[in-house]
Amino acid sequence: MGRNTSDLLWFIGKRALFLIPIVIGVTAIAFILIRIAYPDPCIIWLGGHAKQSAIDACQATFGLNQPIVVQYFLYLKEFLAGNWGTAPGGFSVLLQIEQYFPATLELVIASMLLIVLIGIPLGVIAAQSNGRWADHLVRVFYLGGWATPTYLGALVAAFYVAPYFGLSVGEYTNSPPPFAQITHMSVLDAILAGNLPYTGDALAHLMLPAAVLAVLNFGIITRMTRSSMLEVLPLDYVKSARMKGLSEFIVMYKHALRTALISTTTVLGITIAGLLSGTVVVEEIFRWPGIGLYAYDAIQGSNIPGTVAVAIVFAVGAVFANLIADILYGFLDPKVAWR
Repeated sequence: MGRNTSDLLWFIGKRALFLIPIVIGVTAIAFILIRIAYPDPCIIWLGGHAKQSAIDACQATFGLNQPIVVQYFLYLKEFLAGNWGTAPGGFSVLLQIEQYFPATLELVIASMLLIVLIGIPLGVIAAQSNGRWADHLVRVFYLGGWATPTYLGALVAAFYVAPYFGLSVGEYTNSPPPFAQITHMSVLDAILAGNLPYTGDALAHLMLPAAVLAVLNFGIITRMTRSSMLEVLPLDYVKSARMKGLSEFIVMYKHALRTALISTTTVLGITIAGLLSGTVVVEEIFRWPGIGLYAYDAIQGSNIPGTVAVAIVFAVGAVFANLIADILYGFLDPKVAWR
């Protein structure tokens, strides 16, 4: 095993250990906030007209008659053991998270691909046209996306953009597809199965919510790419590439951009965290069957274990996104060691 591989595995192992205090901290904050919002969950579960004896029995069953610190450690013990609680209706929260999460992962991956395809080239164009009209136009574009509330962007896309382009909006079918589900991500599974009609239908549902998340969140990538390119373009090796007679495209995208991307990767984790939080609104409006839709329904239905579980999943997802960004940073810049 090579030294670089060993360093990478050591780096991943150390960062994985950081998940332990993060999970403890997030669960503690979420647990306390939920208990402030719902001082007695048993009254919510049993209804306002429940007898006191039934409420007392419920509190004794779930340990809600204990001090809140004891309640939290009881919850944390069960959570780490894989018992994430039971949602209204008797459904396992962990099984529900496993059911909904692949759709959100698919949506985030599609949005991130669009952000890279949109944000990085626009950042290069803005740097290449520094101070001219193209630079100002790109800035207006990404600042407009930043300033638009998620719910507003999603509603405009659903009511105006979708009808104009004939894109699908509404309830996404949860019926089993006519092929084996390997990843439980509709588009990828349809592609792996070679089912073109189902692939087209899945893409028609995925395209608009992914585009909304991308347009509203690509600005940080564009701004960082622009700033990094402006730092790189005056360097000697870029000037030498131009003096050799290389085309401007080769100079910008093969020589300058590679160095500029080192700084851009540092904000990937922030971008993915923004995408995860944005899925709650976007999935509800487009009825995309992901964890964001589950979170909205859990809050609306007073599904307390589900709400806490979603907060933890989002927090851990943001940590993993930052871990991926750090790994990419090391690949792009060989001078940086994984520590």
